[in-house]
Amino acid sequence: MNTTSGRKKITVVGAGNVGASTAQLIAKEGLADVVLYDIAEGIPQGKALDIAEACPLWGSAVSVKGTNSYSDTKDSDIVVITAGFPRKPDMSRDDLLHANAGVVKAASGAAATASPNAVIIVVTNPMDAMAQLAWKTTGFSCRRVMGMGGILDAARFRAFLSWELNVSPEDIEAMLLGGHGDQMVPLPRFTTVKGIPITELLKKARIDALVQRTRSGGAEIVGLLKSGSAYYAPAAATCQMVKSILLDEKRLLPCAAYLNGEYGAKGLYVGVPVILGKEGVEKVVELKLTKEEKAMFKESCTAVKRLVRKLDI
Repeated sequence: MNTTSGRKKITVVGAGNVGASTAQLIAKEGLADVVLYDIAEGIPQGKALDIAEACPLWGSAVSVKGTNSYSDTKDSDIVVITAGFPRKPDMSRDDLLHANAGVVKAASGAAATASPNAVIIVVTNPMDAMAQLAWKTTGFSCRRVMGMGGILDAARFRAFLSWELNVSPEDIEAMLLGGHGDQMVPLPRFTTVKGIPITELLKKARIDALVQRTRSGGAEIVGLLKSGSAYYAPAAATCQMVKSILLDEKRLLPCAAYLNGEYGAKGLYVGVPVILGKEGVEKVVELKLTKEEKAMFKESCTAVKRLVRKLDI
């Protein structure tokens, strides 16, 4: 590992499809040196070598290393946890709860010991509950532990809206709240095309249908693949978070963050708009919700709380 480069260092825990794709995007953008960790011998080393050999073609000078040892992840600026079991058809994110809790607990504990000043991004499902588990395990400030989910849901919503409206997805800004996926709370009045709310452009029935497709976006991909789950879009969403933190961009993005009274929720990780900068979650942005939106958000929080209680954290 090139520790004298002066570059930032990012560890990706889990060399499966999501982890390897995330490592690839970070390396391609030349954001930081990358360490790809996995318990399976040879897998992270092989994938890291493949990515490293692509770096000259991308004009990227970062180093990429695969490892089975957390000692190689020492002093990482950001640790991304993707390790865990993927969803199978007819399996909900919640079914993964106990299987993945052990993986995330071990990973976050080891990562915190090796990199006590890191920001941790949890991608493993069920993501909101896993973020809470990682925060409890690390003992870090809640600002430095967060979950990826809202950006992915927003990207899916933007894709579906762009097809529906026949406009560039670049011109669409989507905002949503709540738990990742099935518990997502859509905010159509805050979702715009060049500043025009989609409520002005589409009938409610169409918006509702696109919201439902977004909610089950992960399940739709799992159903098509038969084996395995989504990884290109989750990796791209994670990379956007990494970039905002690493470059102190202070992007306003929906992420799973710890709420301490905001939106009427306390002591819980759930999706909300936040400002992401070098300190991690630098601010939770509170929107004024309608009565209906508040009710949906409360229901989403209840679903996440149920999972957290099952984990006894």
